[in-house]
Amino acid sequence: MTEHQHADGAAGEDPEPVHALFARQAAATPHAPAVGTRDDHLTYARLDAAAGRLAHHLRGLGVRPGDAVAVTMERGTALITALLAVLRCGGRYVAVDPDEPAERAAGMLDTARARLVLTGPGGAGRFPGRDVAELDPTGAEYAALPVAAPHPTDPEAPAYTAFTSGSTGVPKGVTVPHRAVVRLACAGTGADGFLPLGPDDTVLQLAPVAFDASTLEIWAPLLNGARLVPYPEPRPEPDAVVAFAAEQGVTAMWLTAGLFHQVAERDPARLAGLRHLLAGGDVLSPVHVGRVLAALPGLRLVNGYGPTENTTFTCCHVMTEPPGGATVPIGTAVPGTRTHLLDAALEPVPDGEPGELYTGGLGLAHGYAGDPALTAQRFVPDPFSSEPGARLYRTGDLARALPGGALEFLGRSDAQVKLRGFRVEPGEVEAVLRRRDEIGDCAVVVQGEGAAKQLAAFVVAEERVRVPRLRRRLAEQLPGYLVPATFQQLDALPLTETGKVDRSTLAKQRSRRRPECDAEFRPPEGGLERDLARVWADTLQYEEVGVDDDFFELGGHSLMATQITGEIAETYDVLVTARAFYERPTVAELAAYIAEQLPDGAPADSDPGGDR
Repeated sequence: MTEHQHADGAAGEDPEPVHALFARQAAATPHAPAVGTRDDHLTYARLDAAAGRLAHHLRGLGVRPGDAVAVTMERGTALITALLAVLRCGGRYVAVDPDEPAERAAGMLDTARARLVLTGPGGAGRFPGRDVAELDPTGAEYAALPVAAPHPTDPEAPAYTAFTSGSTGVPKGVTVPHRAVVRLACAGTGADGFLPLGPDDTVLQLAPVAFDASTLEIWAPLLNGARLVPYPEPRPEPDAVVAFAAEQGVTAMWLTAGLFHQVAERDPARLAGLRHLLAGGDVLSPVHVGRVLAALPGLRLVNGYGPTENTTFTCCHVMTEPPGGATVPIGTAVPGTRTHLLDAALEPVPDGEPGELYTGGLGLAHGYAGDPALTAQRFVPDPFSSEPGARLYRTGDLARALPGGALEFLGRSDAQVKLRGFRVEPGEVEAVLRRRDEIGDCAVVVQGEGAAKQLAAFVVAEERVRVPRLRRRLAEQLPGYLVPATFQQLDALPLTETGKVDRSTLAKQRSRRRPECDAEFRPPEGGLERDLARVWADTLQYEEVGVDDDFFELGGHSLMATQITGEIAETYDVLVTARAFYERPTVAELAAYIAEQLPDGAPADSDPGGDR
């Protein structure tokens, strides 16, 4: 086998920059809704003008072509306006999650050499010593500003920098050019593409701007005349997402694998208005794929695969019927993309044999910001191309070619893992742990499967490690998905016969004892507290939990929380939103909240866990 590919020219021989394509769309459909809800949105003309006025303001603040501008804002119209304005100035935006720990965010800004930080109102305090602009670009104070002409940007110029986990403890900034965004948002959205879009489509933005799926969610609709609807809540929960999508007439949306599986387990028929459902970020279950397709005849379900370094999607597998095999293929290369399965000598492997997946073409990133050595290591010369300077990206993923030509994902060739849709380097967590004076040695591994998959930390220290304090310190330096769910202190890490840390043994070493928490253990009182405590313990896989224990301090996360709220709704007919759960993260607080919602005299001692 030599390669699996689409020709590079599939995305157009002379791509324009993103903001120029948007301006062309705005001129073609000025009165069509561009971004917002059915009742509150900006048309293409108004969004184009708002971005032009903000670009004028940014130029007044010193932003010049080639500058990096950090954007740390929640999903919404202001965010989209800010991204367009930065591009219109000839700059690149640096996506930073508003919830990113301050120390980690500061490192990202340094790596990307951000000239300015754009935040929403009240956000400047997170960035002391930096040039920060708090803004609402659709506010009245911008209405009188002139509309700045867009900078004539080269399609090869950087459009944005997104960060992924790094094994050294420092996140890696991936710098992506305009032509890569255009390849994703335009080449794949034609009639024969993985996501055909038109003016009658509505696309949901569910991913935060720092997550590379947002590149597709934002630019695919805006460069094709569709409407973009930002999800209004900070944390997506399955029932709320489905209800909002139905209310807004969403026809296309992307879900992480974990969220997709939870939607499939509930009532996917509620998404009857959906035409295109994309899922990815981790391995999809064929059972759940079959359940969704059975409930939604005519739906195009897409399994999307790809690293940030090749701009969101490298391969896609489009399904209208359940897959017949034991796995869901990741499909074939999207337009403008080349893929190769190679051995250690960069030679093609025979059909059906495992090989490391390499990818090239128009979607390829420039490399890692400020790290030419790592760029040279991961982006290698393309031995199969006659184009001068052509490169391939080493994904580190193993795959094999199926008889029909589609690729099957087989896992990682290194320690990197996917966790709740995020690409995670356990080594990054280990590096941060080793900086702690009290930690002598450590190892971080993945335990569990599906929604129960989580990071577990094993530490060696002379003194007893105070886990709650350690967890808080890590949360100040790492995003939530990188903070281990469990911590176990050992006298020494187990080793293999060759002297390496025996990670396979650690992955199976799961303690069911309640971990050390800030709260003293207090047993449940009354039927409702007992039932909830049992559901929590079963979900978290502990022997018991106290009613004052913080769910997230016990290692819980959003996917587990939605499992619990789903059981509560089924048993008590009480809706507990994600916000309500996060505001009441203990059994005692949640039980009191549920009791308030129950009708007078209704029993509060049912068994929400059923027979387990």
